[in-house]
Amino acid sequence: MAEEELEEEPEGEDGEEASSSGGKKKLLIIVGAVVLLLIGAAAAVFFSGILDSEETEESAEKEGKEGAESEMEKKTYFVDLDEMIVNLNTTERRQSLLKLKVSLEVAEQKDVAVVRELTPRVVDNFQTYLRELRLDDLRGSAGMYRLREELLTRINIAVEPAKVKAVLFKEMIVQ
Repeated sequence: MAEEELEEEPEGEDGEEASSSGGKKKLLIIVGAVVLLLIGAAAAVFFSGILDSEETEESAEKEGKEGAESEMEKKTYFVDLDEMIVNLNTTERRQSLLKLKVSLEVAEQKDVAVVRELTPRVVDNFQTYLRELRLDDLRGSAGMYRLREELLTRINIAVEPAKVKAVLFKEMIVQ
């Protein structure tokens, strides 16, 4: 019996070591999870802005008011051009027509007068460019985008001291 007890003790000691190493692993996993949870909570508090001071809130309010005032001062103006009907460049016997009505977006009131004064030059540039277009050039949204960008470039060259911000299509019909 004494021999049996001696043999059982080493097994018990090994069993304790196995259970204590398993306990250490569990403890490490729990501590790691808690640390990750704390890091996540700290990041959430930091990015949510809860810890921001009152000074930053006041400065943000001031910037917001200044931004609103500057937006009110920045009014846009629109200049409507007359409707244009242009023959498109085709290789077929059948004629293709483009009916176009645009509005020009201008940033300043003084530019409106300049654009209106130089409207004949703008229309001439439009007509010259549009007559060279083919039907395939106007297909899809990519064609519309390219047309808008090209017209904007030509307008800004024609009304050089003034600046046109955008070309807005009011009507565009291709037949």
